[in-house]
Amino acid sequence: MTFERDAKTLELPWPFTGREDELELIRRSSSAGHHGIVVTGPAGCGKTRLVTEAVRGTDCARVAGTPETRHIPFAAFAHLLPETVSLHRAVQLLAAVRLLLVDDAHLLDDASAALVHQLAVHGRTRLLVVTTDGTAVPSAVSRLWTGELLPRLVLEPLPQEETAQLAAAGVGGGLEPLTVNRLHRLCRGDLRLLRELLGAVREGGLLTRLPGTDDWAWRGPVPVTAAVREQAAQALECADRGTLELLAFAEPLPLPMDGLDLPALERLEADELVRVDDDGAVRLAHPLHGPVLRAAAGRLRARRLARRPEQCTAALTAEAAALTAKIERGDVRTTDAPVGEWLVAEGRPVPARYAAVRARYARLRGELREAAAWAREGLRETAADPACRTELALAAAQSGEATGFDADADGAVAAWLAAARGDIDTAREAVTDAYDAVRLGAPGDRPGTGVFALHADALARGDGPALDRAAERLEERGFLLFAAEAHAQAVRAHRDPRAARTSRTRAVALARRCQGARTPALSGLVLGELTARQRQIVTLAAAGLSNRQIAEKLTLSIRTVGNHLYSAYARLGANDRGALPWLVELPDAQSA
Repeated sequence: MTFERDAKTLELPWPFTGREDELELIRRSSSAGHHGIVVTGPAGCGKTRLVTEAVRGTDCARVAGTPETRHIPFAAFAHLLPETVSLHRAVQLLAAVRLLLVDDAHLLDDASAALVHQLAVHGRTRLLVVTTDGTAVPSAVSRLWTGELLPRLVLEPLPQEETAQLAAAGVGGGLEPLTVNRLHRLCRGDLRLLRELLGAVREGGLLTRLPGTDDWAWRGPVPVTAAVREQAAQALECADRGTLELLAFAEPLPLPMDGLDLPALERLEADELVRVDDDGAVRLAHPLHGPVLRAAAGRLRARRLARRPEQCTAALTAEAAALTAKIERGDVRTTDAPVGEWLVAEGRPVPARYAAVRARYARLRGELREAAAWAREGLRETAADPACRTELALAAAQSGEATGFDADADGAVAAWLAAARGDIDTAREAVTDAYDAVRLGAPGDRPGTGVFALHADALARGDGPALDRAAERLEERGFLLFAAEAHAQAVRAHRDPRAARTSRTRAVALARRCQGARTPALSGLVLGELTARQRQIVTLAAAGLSNRQIAEKLTLSIRTVGNHLYSAYARLGANDRGALPWLVELPDAQSA
C-alpha cells in the first residue's frame, strides 16, 4: 500500500467511510435551491475528504487558501480570474460558476475572502467553504455563518466505530477492538495521523493475526515517525522537558504532584501539556507525548527511569476492584483503566482475573467485540479460566454467534446460546438471571431495584413511554445495549405510531454503537432505518442473490447495487452480507 504524505492530497487508497449524515447534509446544501454550507472542525478530522466526496461527479470549481499566498490579492482564484481584476468584476466573472468549493478558507488572502463573501451575498453561486477551528479566520469568511449567510456544520473528530471502519480499510482487513481503541486513543480523531501511524505499523511488520480470529492486532511500541514527532514538538521543545520525561517514563501510572517541581507543573498545565486529577496525580495530556519523549531519551537515562511491568501489579488489582465496584453500583459510564491497556499495548500477559473483569465491564457497556477481545487476552494467559470462557461465550452469543461453544453450557451462557440459535422458548426456560429474562422479553422475577427494575416493570405492563424512560436511564448509566433493547421493546408496546418511530430511531442509533449486537429484542428492528430501495436490495442479498443477479432483477447497475449494500451495511452495523439473513429472517423483520 502506498500512503500519500501530503496532508492535503486526499485521493488515498482508503475508501470514504462513515459521516453518512454529514455527507447527505452537505449534498443537500449544494443542490438546487440552496446557497451552500460552511464546514468547520479541528485539523485532520477529514473536512476536505468529506466535501470532496460530497461533490464527486459534479461540475465543481475549486479554490484553496495557502500560507504562502495569503498576502497576494485573489491568489486563491488565480486560475479562474484574469491577472488584474477588481472585486466587482471578479463577482461578475464568477457568476456563471454554479458550485464552488473553497478549501482552507482560513488561509485566504483578504481579497479572496471578500470575494467569497460577496458570492454568498449575491447567492447565484452555491458555496462549500471549509475552514479549520482554532485558527485566525478572515472576518469576511467568519461573517458567512455569524451573519447567517450560510449554515455552519461543525465537524467533530471521527467517532471510534467509524475510525474502526476506516482503519480496517487501510490495512486490508479487520482490526481487533483493542487495537482500534489504541489507535483512537493515540490519534484522537486526527485522520492524517491515523494514516501515518497505520502506515508505519504496516511497514514495520507490527501487525499480526490474532490466533482463532481473522483480525489483525498491533502490539509493541509506537512507531515514532516524523508526523508523530511533529505532534509532540511542543513537548520536545519545552523548557520543563525534564519533568515531562519523568511523567513519560512513569506511564502508565501517574506521579504524585507533591514529588514534582510545582512551578514547572503550573507552567506545563497552563500550556496544556499535563493534566492533574482531583487526587493530585499528574499525567501527560497527550498519549503520543510519552512514546516520543521516551524514544528521544538516551539509553542509560531510559534504563534508569523505565517502569517495569511488575511495578504495575498493585495498580492493576486496584483497577479491577474499581471496575467491579462500578458494576455493582450499576454505573458503567466511564472506563479509566490505563494499566490494563498498557499491558495489552506492550504485548505483556494480562492476568485472567483482570481480563474477565474488563470483559464483563465492556459487555455491560454494549461493547461486545471488545468484551470478547479482553476475554481472549485472559485465555492466552490461562487457557481454561472459567470466567474468561463465560465472558467470551456471552459476548459471542449476544452477537448472534451460536457455534464454537459448549453445547451443554448452563445458566446464562445456555440461555444466550439458545437465543442466538433463534430458540427463544428454550432461552427463556434456561435463563437464571432475572434481568436476562427481561432482555429476552419475559420479565419474570423483579431484578432487584433501580433502573433494571424500572425496565422490568415497564415491560410487564407493556408501557411504551415507561420503556423509553427506562431506556434513557440505562443510557445515562452507560448500559447502551440494554437501552437499545428497552427502546426496541417500546416500539412494539407503543400505540402511537409516531412514538413507535421515535423509539425505533433511538434503538437503532444505540444498537449501532454496540459492536454488532444481535439480541432477540433487536431482531427485525434495523430494517426500518433503511430506504425502500436499500430494504429491497438487502432482502434479495439475504436470500443469496449476487450483486449481478440483483442488478438484473431490479434493472440497476451492479455498481449501484454495491453502493446501496455498502450504505446498508453501515446503517445495520453489519460487516458483510453474511449478517443479512439474521436481520431479515427473524420474526417481525419484514414488518419492521
